[in-house]
Amino acid sequence: MTATTMRAPAMAGSVITDSATMIRRSLRRMRRYPSLTFFIALLPVVFLLLFVYVFGATLGAGIGGAGGAAGRARYIAYVVPGILLLTVAGGAQGTAISVAMDMTEGIIARFRTMAIARASVLTGHVLGSVLQAMIATALVVVVAVAIGFRPTTGPLEWLAALALLVLTSFAVTWVSVALGLVANSVETASNTPMFLTLLPFIGSGFVPTQSMPDLLRIVAENQPFTPIMETLRGLLLGTPIGTSGPIAIAWCVGISVVGYLWAIRLYNRVPGR
Repeated sequence: MTATTMRAPAMAGSVITDSATMIRRSLRRMRRYPSLTFFIALLPVVFLLLFVYVFGATLGAGIGGAGGAAGRARYIAYVVPGILLLTVAGGAQGTAISVAMDMTEGIIARFRTMAIARASVLTGHVLGSVLQAMIATALVVVVAVAIGFRPTTGPLEWLAALALLVLTSFAVTWVSVALGLVANSVETASNTPMFLTLLPFIGSGFVPTQSMPDLLRIVAENQPFTPIMETLRGLLLGTPIGTSGPIAIAWCVGISVVGYLWAIRLYNRVPGR
């Protein structure tokens, strides 16, 4: 057995061990500042209450032809997948801020001098953020159920919806890590991922894309979040998914690969600030 083949398992073990250490670091930060998870869920909850109780009856009538309480109930079922994607995007935005803070405070520069796997530093941020986003998502689901959201499918569909949310969070978080690394300051890092929170609005998250002007409809139907929201809607409410499922998974995998490669390249190249 050559030295190279002996080093490969050791390197793999180092990545796993170091990543676990970095994940524990992220979990300690999460436990120390539980308000961060609350604030990630706060904005989606505010949007949920606003759209359901202020616009829900009218928008529900446009979707199903009946206004009042019936339209509002119909709109709750329609809007929840978009709100869940908004929660995932908010969690990713927090990751960009955390990475930028590590850069500006010199922690990343210190990690570079240590005998740890470089990928593990960013992996800790990503997996910790995904867990935080899922906790925030659970809080949003509790509020949605409390105001009348009633899924009509079974446990297997719920598990599939959860898996898709985790995959989506994983994908957008890698992009946010790269945005945090490339940002010149924490303030910049808090603003650059904002486009992720706009995608549910410029898609089928709050109104059907068929109601949009032609040019905007083309954009809405071909952006990443629309097939993800349609798949979530089908998994939770039993509506037809069609080709949205494979397209959603393909978007998530593609974004994950691009985000990972971009983040690793920046981490290896950009000096600590």
